[in-house]
Amino acid sequence: MAQSPESHRGGAVLTLDGVRRGALAMGPVLIPIFVFGAAFGIAARGAGLEGWAAALMSAVVFAGASQFAVLDLWQTPVPWVPLLLATFAINARHLLLGASLRMLTRGLAAWKRYAAMLVLSDLNWAALIAAEARGERDLGYLVGGGLAMWVVWLGATVLGAVAGGLTLADVQRYGLDLVLVVFFTTTLVGLHRKRIDDLPWLVAGLAALAAVWWLPPNWHVLVGGLAGGIAGLIQHGRRP
Repeated sequence: MAQSPESHRGGAVLTLDGVRRGALAMGPVLIPIFVFGAAFGIAARGAGLEGWAAALMSAVVFAGASQFAVLDLWQTPVPWVPLLLATFAINARHLLLGASLRMLTRGLAAWKRYAAMLVLSDLNWAALIAAEARGERDLGYLVGGGLAMWVVWLGATVLGAVAGGLTLADVQRYGLDLVLVVFFTTTLVGLHRKRIDDLPWLVAGLAALAAVWWLPPNWHVLVGGLAGGIAGLIQHGRRP
């Protein structure tokens, strides 16, 4: 993959061409993202949210799992403390995702780095990491993928919120709610670096399972990520 001269000097870049490549790379998952977004719109309508409120949440929050969690807690009066804790537990993984991109963003202006992180999600992060292994050094790849998903997610939320007669059972009947899980799982398998990843992945999996059993809902995401990261650091420190 041809890179700009600036990227060859060791610093990252953020270009419109990178944005274009990133948006195109997310093409295969835009349909399941649309289904997921429509499902959120349907669920939001069922929870009593107006269509404009559901759309505003998708536009500003842009985090499917935590948005669904909010719906589970939505009542009058709003239980703000449990709601904030649940949202933090689910989205805390973004701390780890952002930290993993630190070296890739080296050399970029701070405002570009932080603006790019506004559209960070599991899927465009995984796509960027896979592309980085092929020589990608343009953070626009992350931005393009994130913007493409954001537009589809927002549009699907609106349609789901206003479409009458549809329910979550219609989505689940055909297994469409599992498409994103399958895609992300296959992406992770493609990122596996043979034996060097075995220990961190095993530790992360066991820690996440333990957290599911012994901790409040949603904390397994953060616990598994931290445990796997610590295991990876220890393993790296012991390598000759």
